[in-house]
Amino acid sequence: MRDTEKPIIAITGSSGKTTTKEMIASILQRRRKTFKSIENGNDVWYTSQYVNQINDTYEAIVLEYGMTHSGNITQHCKLIQPNIGIITNVGTAHIGNFNDKVKGIALAKSELIKGMKPDGLLFLNADDTNSKLLETKEFAGKIFTVGILNHSNCQAFEVNYTHNGMVFQVNLEGMNHNFYIPIFGVHNVVNALFAIAITHQLGFAATDIQIGLETYYRTYGRLNVHSLKREITLIDDSYNAKPCAMKAAIDVLVQIGKGKNIVVFGSMLGLGDCSLSLHNDVGKYAANNNIDYLYTIGDDAEQIGKGAMDAGFSPERLTHFYSIEDLNNSLVKLLEPKTTILIKGYRGYDKSQGLKMTETIAYILKYIAQL
Repeated sequence: MRDTEKPIIAITGSSGKTTTKEMIASILQRRRKTFKSIENGNDVWYTSQYVNQINDTYEAIVLEYGMTHSGNITQHCKLIQPNIGIITNVGTAHIGNFNDKVKGIALAKSELIKGMKPDGLLFLNADDTNSKLLETKEFAGKIFTVGILNHSNCQAFEVNYTHNGMVFQVNLEGMNHNFYIPIFGVHNVVNALFAIAITHQLGFAATDIQIGLETYYRTYGRLNVHSLKREITLIDDSYNAKPCAMKAAIDVLVQIGKGKNIVVFGSMLGLGDCSLSLHNDVGKYAANNNIDYLYTIGDDAEQIGKGAMDAGFSPERLTHFYSIEDLNNSLVKLLEPKTTILIKGYRGYDKSQGLKMTETIAYILKYIAQL
């Protein structure tokens, strides 16, 4: 990529796309007129609309390239070819569309590598095991890595939770710099590392990067924390539900939860024949952490509870619901001072149950406001 070339940044991955995009755009906007994709508008139709919206006045472009099937990312790249590519991770989202194989997902994500400018910059997650399945051998540009656990070009250390986000350090050109992001989760530190690595390569100073990360636009339903009456905390992670994101949300609950910890999980969609095993695995993960009560709703979500019981979780602290009304009524009965509730599922309608997890969020907020 030439130094004078306008950065056209495309982000794909099984999770973290929207947060990473918003972080990058927040930094770029401090110095350059920047076009970014709308909210999580990341399917091919959206990209086709962006073609008509982007004009020569923009000095930087940041887009999400979503995919549900092979060929989607190739279509994105044909519409708008990026010269900077990010693959946040390779997970099991939409695995049902890839013969239930992670390798198939990795091949589809690799379409970004093949479709971007051949002399561009590619950023990968050194901590993500499945990213090793990406097809990078033929890529002629430069590859940069980010991570926390494994050695990488942009590596975070001294990663810690604060009362309202995460703090960490990164060494840039021999100097350690402190960073803060106003969102919880180690996985979000990795998202921030992509933003730091790219903007640093584009010549942004550490101070601009720091301010951009501190003020980035928080999208709804993504680990939004509500501090309510009686020291009750509600963690709204209701935008979607993917296996890796379910576990990451549990990690956040364990770190910030106080008093009684309650998890409410809806079904994960698009997992094909792997659905039951992946739901079961999430349940086992929940059981092995500091969870007091586990509530589930949605057909496949029942398997989360079975996985939790297999791992030793008490069946008396586990309930599966078949209606959102029963879930809401039972949930508020557990509310007492210093209770933390994590709600994660789909903001849109669950195909099997016809429900929205946002209904539960709204119900709890209204109930507590009336206390």
